This record gives sequence, C-alpha cells and structure tokens, in this order.
Amino acid sequence: MSGLSGVLHENSQKLREKLIVALDVPDVAQARDMAAKLGDSVCFYKIGMELAYGGGLSLVEEFSRAGKQVFVDLKLHDIGHTVEKATAQIARLGARFLTVHAFPQTLAAARRGAEASALQVLGVTVMTSYDDADLAASGYRLNLRELVALRATQAREAGVAGLILSPEELTATRALVGGDMLLVTPGIRPAGAALGDQKRVATPAEAFARGADYIVVGRPILAADDPRAAAQAIQREIAGACA
Repeated sequence: MSGLSGVLHENSQKLREKLIVALDVPDVAQARDMAAKLGDSVCFYKIGMELAYGGGLSLVEEFSRAGKQVFVDLKLHDIGHTVEKATAQIARLGARFLTVHAFPQTLAAARRGAEASALQVLGVTVMTSYDDADLAASGYRLNLRELVALRATQAREAGVAGLILSPEELTATRALVGGDMLLVTPGIRPAGAALGDQKRVATPAEAFARGADYIVVGRPILAADDPRAAAQAIQREIAGACA
C-alpha cells in the first residue's frame, strides 16, 4: 500500500483507535467472544478490574499480537515502590495505556516504572460516578472542577502522558494543559442511551468537540443487540466529529 491509499488507510486507522471499548466482562472467554463479534470495527480495548481479576491480563499479549491496542485500567494507588514495580510489569505485557490515581507520588512512581517502554501512564482525576456531594462526603475541601484542575496540573508536572476525566471537564482541562497531554474520557453515552451509574456524561461528538483524544465506551456497545453495529455507529460519529 502506497501513496494516497496508504495515507487514507493510516488516517482511518488513527480514527478507529479513538474508540476504546471497555471489556467489562467477568472472564477471558466472554472477552474473546465479544472481541470476535466486534471484529475489525474495534482496534482498541480496555481491560479493567473485573476482567483483570478474572484472568484477563493474559489478553494484553494476545490482543497485542493480533494487532490490537490495549488499555489496562487498574487505577493503581499504593506506596511508590509498589506502583513503580507494578507499572513495570504491565509495561512488559505490551499494554499501550495504564491508569493510576493522579496523586503526585503515585504519578511519579508510575512514570519511573514505565521508563524505557512504550507504556503511557494516564492519571485518573475524579471518577465519573462522583459529583460535588460525593467529594464532600469523602472529606475533600475542593469542589469537583477545582480538584480536576489540581490533579491535571500535578499530572502535567509529573510528566505522565495524559489524564482520565469526565466529558464535563474536557474544555477547561484542555485549556489548562495544552495540546501535549492525552485526554481520555469515559462517561460516553450515545444519544438515548441509559446513564447507568455515570453522572457526568456526553455523546461521542460532544466529547471530541470539547478536546478529547480518545473515548471509552462499555455498556452501550456490550449490551447492544448487535455490538458490532453499535460500535460502527460510534465510529461513524467519531469520523464526522474529527473530520
């Protein structure tokens, strides 16, 4: 493949990578089954805690060998030594992204663990299921937007690749951190989809208009009667938003 066709193929691949499908299923067999259903409509998968603790970390290498990108969403937070060593282990598996909670010591430790690898560390700002009342109940004196801004600034200073944040904070955070940090947002719900336990959400097009680089979608695809068609519909929306 060469010339214009090669450029178009590369651009199409980059657009398809902007959709990360969350494989929020309990075991490897169900994850493989869903990946088979989705086929080439998806090239980037997220392995979260449920699947990871059900043996899903083995899929990082398997999917990578198949040409897929993998996001390991474990939201690490522990003493620095533990986070550093755990991050290094994930890097050896060949993952593209890893999440850690965006606390300064944790961010710095994860960056050390990812050194000399292709793994990109993403700092989790505030969970998309939280609002100001939840933060107050947890003892935080800052409101949601203030806390996201603080953690975004600290993540930038720590030198990690990017941030996980809700669609509602995208515009302000992009203005704060500039264009160098990746902004990855869950809480994506196509028009008419159920919110579930999410409180701060947006449609795919809204997320990209506000500055997202990647979106993470789980239930609207996994629970669809036709997951492949649901993923393709979102891919079309992404293509229109990012054209």
